[in-house]
Amino acid sequence: MKRVIAGIMLVLFACTGAGAESSVWKARKGGSVLYLGGTCHVLREQDFPLPAEFDRAYLAAQVVVFETDLGKLQAPATQQRFLAKAMYGDGSTVDKHLSPKAYAALSAFSEANGIPLSTFGRFKPSMIVTTLTLMELLKMGVTQQGVDNVYYARAIADKKAVDGLETADQQIDYVVSMADGNEDDFVDYSIADMKNIREQFGLLVGAWRTGDAGTLDELMSGEFKARQPQLYKRLIVERNKNWLPVIEGYQKLRQTRFVLVGVAHLVGPDGIIEALRQKGYTVEKL
Repeated sequence: MKRVIAGIMLVLFACTGAGAESSVWKARKGGSVLYLGGTCHVLREQDFPLPAEFDRAYLAAQVVVFETDLGKLQAPATQQRFLAKAMYGDGSTVDKHLSPKAYAALSAFSEANGIPLSTFGRFKPSMIVTTLTLMELLKMGVTQQGVDNVYYARAIADKKAVDGLETADQQIDYVVSMADGNEDDFVDYSIADMKNIREQFGLLVGAWRTGDAGTLDELMSGEFKARQPQLYKRLIVERNKNWLPVIEGYQKLRQTRFVLVGVAHLVGPDGIIEALRQKGYTVEKL
């Protein structure tokens, strides 16, 4: 999954192997401590239990921070807004926004999975591709019970405070607008990646579980950055820049926080881990 879908699944939504490390870091500066966990938003049953380092960070924190408030994201009213934004507001259909070649390819892939593309008529390509990708993952035994959901439910049960780095509506806007202005290329690369998703998902999960930051950066950002630079900038670079001042602000608070975000946001030269190091934080793996 070294193209667009690799970035999309682990950046926005969307790990087996054993190792001495995991995708959890501890950042220190001026006496303050902050934990950062790179997550997979979807997992298979075989990917549990989660690495013990996640529990260590969770137990040490008084506040758990997610990309957004998952409770609000899953609320019926929010889901209704999501569906409304995922459709063309002018009543047009997806075939009017794709070239005949791209539409034919998307239609063939959709029908091969038992769903006529007409079912998605008014939906934008980003929503169609996301749905088809989730269907491919479900065939592999993937559920939507990823790291984020596990610790959100646990924090609520333990009555720990939770927070979000962006609003639910901001996250929705990122999802529904992924293909805007670049629909044909988005569809072409996404179809190619969905066809290879089974093999590549295993590589991603293994690298995530062992905290192999170099491999994660290459798998999720390498070709994604090269082939879809504007989308990469919007989904990774811009969001990281928006989140960084908020994360830095935690240094001034007395409560220890555990920040859980898609692992693509943490690794690599554009990642939050490197940004914190540049700002004088001492960062180490748990």
